[in-house]
Amino acid sequence: MTELTQDFTQTLFDNYRENTKFRALENAATKNGLLNALENRASHAENLPVFSVDLTNDPVSNQKQSGRCWMFAALNTFRHKILTEFKLENFELSQAYTFFWDKYEKSNWFLEQIITTSDLEIGDRKLKFLLDMPQQDGGQWDMVVALFQKYGVVPKAIYPESISSSASRELDQYLNKILRQDAQILRELSQAGGDVATKKAELLQEIFNYLAMTLGLPPQKFDFEYRDKDNVFNKIENVTPQAFYDKFVNLKLDDYVSVINAPTADKPYNTSYTVEFLGNVVGSRDVRHLNVDMARLKKLAIAQMQAGETVWFGCDVGQVSNRKDGLLTLDAYDFSAMDVTFTQNKASRLDYSESLMTHAMVLTGVDLANDGKSLKWKVENSWGDKVGTKGYFTASDSWMDEYTYQIVVRKEFLTAEELAAYEAEPIVLLPWDPMGALA
Repeated sequence: MTELTQDFTQTLFDNYRENTKFRALENAATKNGLLNALENRASHAENLPVFSVDLTNDPVSNQKQSGRCWMFAALNTFRHKILTEFKLENFELSQAYTFFWDKYEKSNWFLEQIITTSDLEIGDRKLKFLLDMPQQDGGQWDMVVALFQKYGVVPKAIYPESISSSASRELDQYLNKILRQDAQILRELSQAGGDVATKKAELLQEIFNYLAMTLGLPPQKFDFEYRDKDNVFNKIENVTPQAFYDKFVNLKLDDYVSVINAPTADKPYNTSYTVEFLGNVVGSRDVRHLNVDMARLKKLAIAQMQAGETVWFGCDVGQVSNRKDGLLTLDAYDFSAMDVTFTQNKASRLDYSESLMTHAMVLTGVDLANDGKSLKWKVENSWGDKVGTKGYFTASDSWMDEYTYQIVVRKEFLTAEELAAYEAEPIVLLPWDPMGALA
């Protein structure tokens, strides 16, 4: 190992002092912040929020201080459909309702994984993976499908936000504390040959009570009244959340598939993958991805939008992202001014833990050239209307290539070969694989 000597460090001091450009940037960055000092004005003019395919300008939602983007994105795709079909002015489905049932189901999922791994040593990496994060706010498309199919949906007015759904840190902190304690109880009971099923039922009652007291008891039946844009009064009485989904959403979610772009050497294209330990609802369909090249992924997203339907997608939103102005562009900041060059490609960023899916949003438009190729993309975020263009972002096509990892499209847009690959027995990835990241 090579020690950092004082002579070597002095050389670095001297080289820096000789560079007047660095001193100017030092003044700019220390006064204004790194990204403000490096912001590239030209990227604004090159990514104006105008699109040849533009499906909606509905008011955006706001997930606030929670990690529920994957739920918001899915519910937003439903909302676009509901607003149009039922002539509603402004309407949201309850994200808090889906959040409650996700916490409940994730708790059961975690306890089941603990029971099935009770023979592992306490230092085993897979057990440590489970205990490091018993549950969190994030999720995947197939996981939210499992929740909708089992629990339906309700209007936000029926089950509104709470402090714990809008700012979930405390809820998560103490739920994970409960779950780690429960893990010890169940592991020790299982190893002693005790009645694990009865004990797990007792522990789940405690968890249910905790969730109901922090988030509110979710409705099992409710009445819903509304006036449409024609001022026609409508009322539905004594409806279940499942029946409400059937009437207002009425999408066959089994017709939708997750398509990813993971260009790493260990994941051949036109192959399906799943991830060990990844899920929330025991007994639901597995999380499954079809891996395709990026050009194909974009064609599938475009095809669905040209058919009039928005697209749920997952990306690494924090990468070269101008949050305030709503720009996702590779040239948003000019690091070359600091003589810093980022050379990793998409595959190496995945391999070296530099990037993975961190956020889910909705593609609601795309700007196409005369030859049909995409130029830039319209993105509906869930961070409120104070960022971007009233909450909508613009992503350059090159940014999409580098930092988009997943879309959800209807099966009908896949070729027969792609559908067969998706439905084939999936390759099981390790729990910590980047394609198991939760948005």
